[in-house]
Amino acid sequence: MELAFKQVDVFTDRPFLGNPVAVVIGAEKLDTSAMQRIANWTNLSETTFLLPSRAADYKVRIFTPQRELPFAGHPTIGSAHAAIESGFAKPVDGRLQQECGAGIIDLAVEAGGRIFLKAPEAKIADVRGKLPFAKKLLRVDVGPVWIVGEAESAEALAALKPDQAAIAKFTLDLEATGVTVFAASNDGESKMHVRTFAPLHGIPEDPVCGSCNISVAAYLKSTNQIERFGHHYTARQGMQMGRDGRVSVRIDIDGIRVGGNAVTCVEGTLRA
Repeated sequence: MELAFKQVDVFTDRPFLGNPVAVVIGAEKLDTSAMQRIANWTNLSETTFLLPSRAADYKVRIFTPQRELPFAGHPTIGSAHAAIESGFAKPVDGRLQQECGAGIIDLAVEAGGRIFLKAPEAKIADVRGKLPFAKKLLRVDVGPVWIVGEAESAEALAALKPDQAAIAKFTLDLEATGVTVFAASNDGESKMHVRTFAPLHGIPEDPVCGSCNISVAAYLKSTNQIERFGHHYTARQGMQMGRDGRVSVRIDIDGIRVGGNAVTCVEGTLRA
């Protein structure tokens, strides 16, 4: 069986500075176990499979090397980019709808190629435990579940070298995907820097994470801190890993949106 395949770099307009996702196009002949094997083989944080949908423009299934996810940010944007580029789906008046495990996700394709998604509604709870490098922790569930806290400064965040085993235990105890830490930035290019750690799922640090930035926006909204950063801002992520992703965040009355550019770095045929 031969299937069209793309590897898309997300949250960047320059190759190799964002977060890659593998996208398999027209994967309706693959069963779940085959999808999981392929995701384990690509060994990226996520691999997605584009399928026809009766409820939306297309359906996507999202897998880490270990399990399926109901929703994730950078795979959603990368999959939309691949769907449009390959002709699998076509925006109408700049709009697309994606079916996934979390339901129907609304997408907007803007001038310059930026793709924005409207996030699922966040479920937020206080966290009783503590982390030495972050304050006011909240558990934010947007499909993936992130423990979110703020670091003292962008410099402190950049210097952070967390105990991965301790984070894995901490997130296991809280039934979370991982930990996301943010800090205010005055670098002239962004309002915020973000870092994300998910060792429990084999990801010591995620280069650029969409659902994490959604969770940070939900954190700001929950703690009445939106005005510190503005309703629309740009977050940078991945500098400590040799990347430089840019995530555009919009905290609107009707929900949270994140978006950015994407660029195809690899395309060809997958033999399954």
